Amino acid sequence: MAIKVLVVDDSALVRSLLAEIIRATPGLELVGLAPDAFVARDMVKQFSPDVITLDIEMPRMDGLSFLEKLMNARPTPVVMISTLTEEGADATLRALELGAVDFIPKPKLGIASGIREYTDLIVEKIQEAAVAKVKAPVKKNVTALKTEQKIATGGRLQSTEKIIAIGASTGGTEAIKELLMQLPAAVPGIVMTQHMPPGFTRTFAERLDKLTRLHVVEAKGGERILPGHAYLAPGGHHLIVVRSGADYVVKLSDAEPVHRHRPAVDVMMESVALAGGKNVLGVLLTGMGKDGAKGMLNIREHGGYTLAQDEASCVVYGMPKEAVSVGGVDQTVELGTMGAVLLEKIKAMGSGNRL
Repeated sequence: MAIKVLVVDDSALVRSLLAEIIRATPGLELVGLAPDAFVARDMVKQFSPDVITLDIEMPRMDGLSFLEKLMNARPTPVVMISTLTEEGADATLRALELGAVDFIPKPKLGIASGIREYTDLIVEKIQEAAVAKVKAPVKKNVTALKTEQKIATGGRLQSTEKIIAIGASTGGTEAIKELLMQLPAAVPGIVMTQHMPPGFTRTFAERLDKLTRLHVVEAKGGERILPGHAYLAPGGHHLIVVRSGADYVVKLSDAEPVHRHRPAVDVMMESVALAGGKNVLGVLLTGMGKDGAKGMLNIREHGGYTLAQDEASCVVYGMPKEAVSVGGVDQTVELGTMGAVLLEKIKAMGSGNRL
């Protein structure tokens, strides 16, 4: 059965270009073109689309306001397509918080040629969104949650040269945020790869830094990995972990994409496995494709321990499923309890703290 797609964009040119792509793609069916949120609302009721592509900047009602109303009333997979998704990365992250599955930035110049160059990416994102699980976002009191975490963890967690490697893709920005918010300030150093293009990872890291008890930064290369710190791979660069004496150090690489991604989860996890051996904890969260499966298996083969997000709590159960299928997962865990399970495993691996 074809995937029914509704395009919502105030630009007639963009609507026409997206319609051209959708109509030319087997398995996709264009059910409507809406110039604003009010027309889109009526089309959602009339056509019940499987996927909506949505602009952020629109007249009468902006895309974020429409998205919030949509996800509360009738949760539907949404892919954000807007100029603001690159220039205003914060707006993109807000859209993902509100329940959007993924995003694609419009080209800054040459809209027509640029969008046609994005054809494969647009089709891929729509197809991925069609199988994603979406639901109304749950509002959380961040201050109260942090207080609960402090009580639940019972003070500082100590560790000796442990390192945590987290990988994610579709749905991963919210999954990473939820996991980090479960962790106390003194966890072992964390490295993270989320499939995101350049220009977004710095804003994402800054947002995580504000919302969690950890110090979260976009990796620059050369940093010593410290407890209580999380280092996010920058868009366009692989993050690699190397050993320097008794320390773990972040390196960045411009090597070719892996699984069409740079940064790639496999690159990060395979380097962590070599550098940390039995001191590594690998975590693979929601995402489409197989990136991370080989890396998780590498961590296990080098004596580390691996956790994968379970199917029920994943937006897309692709990457964790692949890791399970190749034997790369020690334990499958629901996202809401991932932090507690991770902390228990760290404690079981040994205590101590080296600064």
